[in-house]
Amino acid sequence: MTRLWIRGEARATERRAPVVPEDVHVLVEAGIDVTVEASAQRAFPVEDYRAAGCDVAPEGSWVDAPSDVVVVGLKELPDHPGELRHRHVFFGHAFKGQAGARDLLDRFHSGGGTLLDLEYLTDDAGRRLAAFGYWAGYVGAALAVLHARGRLSAPLLPTTRADLDAALRVPGDPLRGLVIGALGRSGRGARDALVVAGLVPTEWDLPETANLDRAALIGHDVLVNTVLTTRPSPPFLTDADLDAPGRSLRVVSDVTCDVTSRHNVLPVNDRVTSWDEPARRLRDGERPVDVIAIDNLPSLLPVEASAAFSAELTPQLLDLDAAPWRRAVKHFHDAVKENVDA
Repeated sequence: MTRLWIRGEARATERRAPVVPEDVHVLVEAGIDVTVEASAQRAFPVEDYRAAGCDVAPEGSWVDAPSDVVVVGLKELPDHPGELRHRHVFFGHAFKGQAGARDLLDRFHSGGGTLLDLEYLTDDAGRRLAAFGYWAGYVGAALAVLHARGRLSAPLLPTTRADLDAALRVPGDPLRGLVIGALGRSGRGARDALVVAGLVPTEWDLPETANLDRAALIGHDVLVNTVLTTRPSPPFLTDADLDAPGRSLRVVSDVTCDVTSRHNVLPVNDRVTSWDEPARRLRDGERPVDVIAIDNLPSLLPVEASAAFSAELTPQLLDLDAAPWRRAVKHFHDAVKENVDA
């Protein structure tokens, strides 16, 4: 019997859940043994999970769970234990040389565990099977518009789509917005948010980025990047672009937040921003430009984002021996070998 253990999130601002109570009930009805950790910050009460038929355990108790348990989460693990012996499902951000990748892979290697990275849970064509992309793009674009109009308050707080849309609809300065990666999930979300805010977004995808018009790019007020690449590619925005005369660009929202990867397409930014300080100044002076690079954007809409993600992940959790999971295991072993050989 498959045994799933849905852990609490270590990050204080993470209120999402990988599986919502309604879908836990689906798993339980399919004969899967599910345990959910209590969590004071999760957007869904633990009582709703209990009513769905699963067991409830104290937060952080996954470390003592039986070795055959599959631990399911979203964001980074706490620093302890130093050795990881379970199979873990979460966004590890460890297969492209990101900051902390070596240490995380070492923890799995030494403990005998496996990282089933949700970024690499894909179908036969390489498309991700469960993703928060739409809501990441939506929130990332929304924050960019609010900041450009001087209405972004900090610290950021979780909200609902209805309230966020109401803020976007408040009339403000006309803005030109550009979405790069406009045809993907995140791009669709970004486009929708800009439309709600009254913008007519410029939409770029592969044809436009293959031969980048830098003057056109910096001629926009707001840039929303939703492109995540696993291969080296020319940067979309450089220091020379930020210093170019006539630049209109004043807010960059980096939805992908691949800031420490060797494949970062926005090398002008090398760090994430936070809920406490969502925007960071890249250039001062008469033409300032700020970047927003929050790596858990969908957690600002935790209920809507979790429900959509859970609907995609739950069918995959019904069979952890299926081809998508086998591909994820191969990605992990390839990354560990590269890490050991480095």
